[in-house]
Amino acid sequence: MPLSRAEIATPSAERLINRLCKHWAHKLEVEQSDQQGKISFATGTCLMLAEPEKLVVAIETLEEEHLDELEGVVERHLIRMAGDEELAIVWEN
Repeated sequence: MPLSRAEIATPSAERLINRLCKHWAHKLEVEQSDQQGKISFATGTCLMLAEPEKLVVAIETLEEEHLDELEGVVERHLIRMAGDEELAIVWEN
């Protein structure tokens, strides 16, 4: 399964997970706990984990061609949810 991962430096990891999960909960399957979030898209899954001073995001898809698409969707939403905080997101796959 194609996998992509990013470690994003931020003091707001838990807040970002909470905002993203709430945002997508109305149309996607979402699981959330205090420091974790899982969002199931039609083409793959996004796992988020809050660690001290960083947010770890992993995207897994069944098809390679969906990886770039989901990276873009998750990245755009993270940037929007971060507000004034600038996020440096570098995907590794």
